Amino acid sequence: MKRKLSVAVLVFTAFMSAVSCGPATTTVSNNVRTLITSDPAGAVVVFEGKTIGTTPCTVSMPVTATAVNHGSIFKPSIQTTVKPWELQFIKDGVTENVSVDPNAVPLQNGMAVYSYTFTRAAYMHDPTIMAGEADNMVLRDSPGQTALERTIIRWYFDSDPRGARVFWRVVSSIPNVVKNTNEQYLGTTPYEETRAFNILGLTYENSRDVQIEVKISRDGYLDQVKRFNVRQALDQQEISSFFDLVKADE
Repeated sequence: MKRKLSVAVLVFTAFMSAVSCGPATTTVSNNVRTLITSDPAGAVVVFEGKTIGTTPCTVSMPVTATAVNHGSIFKPSIQTTVKPWELQFIKDGVTENVSVDPNAVPLQNGMAVYSYTFTRAAYMHDPTIMAGEADNMVLRDSPGQTALERTIIRWYFDSDPRGARVFWRVVSSIPNVVKNTNEQYLGTTPYEETRAFNILGLTYENSRDVQIEVKISRDGYLDQVKRFNVRQALDQQEISSFFDLVKADE
């Protein structure tokens, strides 16, 4: 109700201004706190030529109402319109445009919420994902409940020379959903283990936007870092690489 009421107040204000001034066009505007999401997440949102955030993001969106009095102060004939939001969503080279009617945006918990779903083939439903599992999220309160967490991944890293320390961390382009993490020590090369991804906030759908960064470190040699896409690792059920270490300048 509050979302529609805010628009109604704007329209009424514009209406009264137009009537009081006689033949005129009057525009009034107000801002509404808006949560913008997308499927998949991690899309850049552009409004009026400016980047306003990366989904999911909470922004202040203008609601602008215009009233035109085609009559006079004594016999008003008022026409009112609300300016649409012309939004652009950009992700992985895919750009899509949408015109949003603020009147149609629902209100949840005191905030306007707009969700956009990409329509390009690159972001259509992925048939390789088990039915019902695309958006199942790894949660702290219910560990091990997703097919994603039950997918066993082989981790294997080797180096020349061997005996290098292996570290890993999460690098996320959607930190509001999947957080970046600090480095964790795994062991020394050659390193091999099977483990699942229990990364909080991770789903099959957003795993494209998350990477595993692996760092190899050995005294007297330069550190080496490689990144592995989580979705690709899930498909291949493996993260592996060989590191040819380079001696540090003495």
